[in-house]
Amino acid sequence: MRILDLTRLNSLCYFVKFHRALSFPLLLKLGLLLLKLGLYTLFWRCLRKIKRKNESQEPSLITSLPKDVVFDILARVPRCEYQILSLVSKQFRSLVASPELYIRRSLLGFTEHCLYVFLYDDKSRDQSLYILSRKANGKRRLVLIHSVPAVNPEARFLAVGSSIYVFGGGKEYKTRDSVLRIDCRFHTVEHLPRMPVRMSYIVADVIDGTIYIIGKDYDDWKQRKKVMVVFNIKEKLWEPAMIIPDIGLGEDWNNCVVMADKMYTRDYRKGFVYKPKEGKWAREDMLSSKMWSDACVLDDVLYYFDKLELRAYDSKQRCWGVVKGLEKLLPKTCSSDSEKLVQISTAIYGGKLALCFSKGKPFYSKGVWRGRIMKILCAEISLERRQGGEILGKVEWCHQLLIAKNVMVGKLLVALV
Repeated sequence: MRILDLTRLNSLCYFVKFHRALSFPLLLKLGLLLLKLGLYTLFWRCLRKIKRKNESQEPSLITSLPKDVVFDILARVPRCEYQILSLVSKQFRSLVASPELYIRRSLLGFTEHCLYVFLYDDKSRDQSLYILSRKANGKRRLVLIHSVPAVNPEARFLAVGSSIYVFGGGKEYKTRDSVLRIDCRFHTVEHLPRMPVRMSYIVADVIDGTIYIIGKDYDDWKQRKKVMVVFNIKEKLWEPAMIIPDIGLGEDWNNCVVMADKMYTRDYRKGFVYKPKEGKWAREDMLSSKMWSDACVLDDVLYYFDKLELRAYDSKQRCWGVVKGLEKLLPKTCSSDSEKLVQISTAIYGGKLALCFSKGKPFYSKGVWRGRIMKILCAEISLERRQGGEILGKVEWCHQLLIAKNVMVGKLLVALV
């Protein structure tokens, strides 16, 4: 940082601490500057001062700045900090929920990737949506999104742009074909047309604006028929269900990914690939050699965590490898005598790999086992591909997000807002 910036910052911090007559617009600009510089403790101090000053003056004080200027300022603030800004006043809460703000973010090129995670509660038997936010000290935390209802553990999720799609998983028989769309800009829920057939054991992914969903026909369980349904995102229309040919696909697939516009999945024995342009299924033997699940893809390379190391599959070279440089992270993800790794989920986060996992240790009451005390942790890993195909990983941060009883990671997702 330049000396001029430090001098200016020191002067502004002095005013935050001692000058009670500081104007509201200057306080606002100062708070955003502190946030941009990563000085979160001072930012919180400034935020409290803004809130006190806003409460003591006319409610319309924020309108002293032109609305376009306010939106230009807020568009530059990270999306994960909007939860904090909404606490300033009702006017700020209205501003950060305005569609105009997100249009401005897109026009100015300030859209960003936000991490979401569904956590499964063993007591209520459902999954609730949380967003990754930042504490005053710079560490991360999970914040429950109250406006999004909890969903059944059988629900399956897919993030596309600024939306998260929820397929099936209804608590009743009639809702196994239900589809929800969560708008991550405003945290609202839209009910979409139902799937053509009721399905179970769903996996889904997207190719060129079209969602492909594979599952078992719930109404024809005796025949164990596998089907595929296709959803056009733009038109919000379903195509008729297609029966998957008998290629040996088992009953226990649990993940699918897209590489080079092809859809890959596997059961416990074999790997398979679907080519949408040709409408054909085929065996994929190289993907059968590893028991990959909950994987993610960056630059046509598949990544998954097998509890011991981060593995990578290069679809162009058709070979497996191990990501090096993660030795400090491995002890945190491995089970021990006191803590057991329960669930792990991965996602691509702004060109990096995000890893969310839950570890727990048993707790007892009056000598009776009552479940597990669970820790939810998250890490961000940058990836560097070197000559010869070697991939080097670096842990940017790894934070504990939550401690709770009988709660574990369901699915990690990334939305662009």
